[in-house]
Amino acid sequence: MNRRMVVYRVGQIMVLEAVLMIFPLLVSVIYGEMRCLISFGAAIGTALLIGIIPMVFMKPYDNVMFAKEGVSIVAFAWILLSLVGALPFFFSREIPNYFDAFFETVSGFTTTGASLITDLDAMSRGMLFWRSFTHWIGGMGILVLMMAIIPTDSGRSMHIMRAEMPGPVVGKLVPRLRDTAKILYLIYFALTLLETLLLLAGGMPLYDSIVHALGTAGTGGYGIKGDSIGGYNAYLQWVIAVFMVIFGINFNLYYLVLMKKFKVAVKNSELWLFGILILASTVIIAVNIYPVYGNVADSARHSFFQVTSIMSTTGYSTADFNTWPGLSRNLLFILMFIGGCAGSTAGGLKISRIMIMMKTIYNDIRQLRHPRSVVKVKIDGKALDDTTIRRVSTYFVLYCLLIVAVFLLISFEPFDFETNLTAAVSCFNNVGPGLGAVGPAGGYSGYSDFSTIVLSFAMLLGRLEIFPILLAFNPANWVNKNK
Repeated sequence: MNRRMVVYRVGQIMVLEAVLMIFPLLVSVIYGEMRCLISFGAAIGTALLIGIIPMVFMKPYDNVMFAKEGVSIVAFAWILLSLVGALPFFFSREIPNYFDAFFETVSGFTTTGASLITDLDAMSRGMLFWRSFTHWIGGMGILVLMMAIIPTDSGRSMHIMRAEMPGPVVGKLVPRLRDTAKILYLIYFALTLLETLLLLAGGMPLYDSIVHALGTAGTGGYGIKGDSIGGYNAYLQWVIAVFMVIFGINFNLYYLVLMKKFKVAVKNSELWLFGILILASTVIIAVNIYPVYGNVADSARHSFFQVTSIMSTTGYSTADFNTWPGLSRNLLFILMFIGGCAGSTAGGLKISRIMIMMKTIYNDIRQLRHPRSVVKVKIDGKALDDTTIRRVSTYFVLYCLLIVAVFLLISFEPFDFETNLTAAVSCFNNVGPGLGAVGPAGGYSGYSDFSTIVLSFAMLLGRLEIFPILLAFNPANWVNKNK
C-alpha cells in the first residue's frame, strides 16, 4: 500500500473543498450574513490546515497507484469531506448537534437529500446554498473534479474514477483520463446552466433557480422551502421533472450525441428501459391518483414529477405522496431500489445492473433446458465477461444484506415498520424521502445520534457502491510496506 499517496491525495481534496467553500462564503457576503461568513471562514481554515500538512510532509516517493490505493483515496476523501463540510453548519449553530450536521452534509455530498432540518425558513441563504452545492459537488464526484483540474502524474487514476463513478462498468470517453473528466464536467456544467436559465424564464428568482438547478443536477433534492417544489408553478415543476430525467441518464450518451453518434446513443438499451419504466409508472400512478386531484393535468404532472424524482433518486416533491393510495405508494417504494442509469448522478441499483441480472437469470434457465449450449450475457450487442457478471451478483447480495443490517440497527427507534424500512432503503439508495414519518412532509429529525450515524454511513455505502468503503477499512489492505 502506497500510504503516502493516499494521504497526499486526500490532502489535495481537502484543499479543493476549502476552495469550493468560497462560493457559499460569497453568498453569505452578498446577503450580509456575518455569522455564516465567520463560520465558512473557520471551516475553510480548518480544511486548508488538514490538507496542506500532508501535502507538505507526506509527499509520496513515487506515484504508483493500484486499485487498493484508488478505493482508499475515494473512501477516506468522502468521509473527511463530510466531516469538514459539516463544520459551517455546526460553527454557525444553525445545526447545533455535530452528528446532525454530519448527517446533513453526508446526505448532501452523496446526493441523498434526506434532511433533519425542521424549519428551512430559519436557515440562512449561505447555508442553504452550501447544502445544495454539496449535491452538485458530489453528483459527478469531487475526485473526478480534481482529476479534471489538477494534473496527475499517475497513469492509473482510472482506479479512482472506477471507485467513485456509479455503475458496474466505467470506461474512458477519450484516451486521456483527465480529458474524460473534463468532458464529463463540461456537460454537467452546461446542463446545470441550461436548467438555471429555463427556471429563470419561468419566473423563479435567481437564487432559487441556482439552488434548485444544483440540487437537480446532483439528483440530490435539497429544497429551500418546506413544501419542496410544491409552491412553484406548473411550468417550473415540469422543467425540474424533465431535468431529473436528463440527469438520471448516462452522461456517456450525451458525449455520443456531441460526437454526432445519434444512432448509437438512441439504441442504448439501458436508456430505453429507463424511459419505459418512467412512462409505465407515470401512467399507473396517474390513473391511481386521479380521484385525489380530479383532473388529468394535475394527476399526470404530480405522477410524472414524483416518478422521475424517485427513479433519479433526487427526492424533490410537489405533493405529499404519503397520502396517495396504496398502489402508488408501493410502486414508488419499488422504484427506490431501481434508481437511474449507470454513469449518471442518480443512485439506486442502476438500470444496467438490473438488466444484467435479468439476462443472467434468463440464460441460466435457458441452459437448464439446453445444458450443452453456451450463452453469453450481452448488453447492446456486446458480450460481458464473467468477472463483470460475478461482481454484479456479489454487489446485489451485499446490497441486500447491508440494507437489512441498516434496518435492524435502527429498528429500536420509536417508529413503525414502514418508516424504519423506507428510511434504510431510501438512505442506502440515496433517494431522500421515504414513507411514514420520513415522507416528504416529515424528516429524519426524530432519529437518535446512533441511528443518524448508521444512516450516514448507509448513504456513503450506497453512493460509493459498497466496495470502496469495505476495502478501505479492510486491515489486509494496509499490511504492505509503507512507501
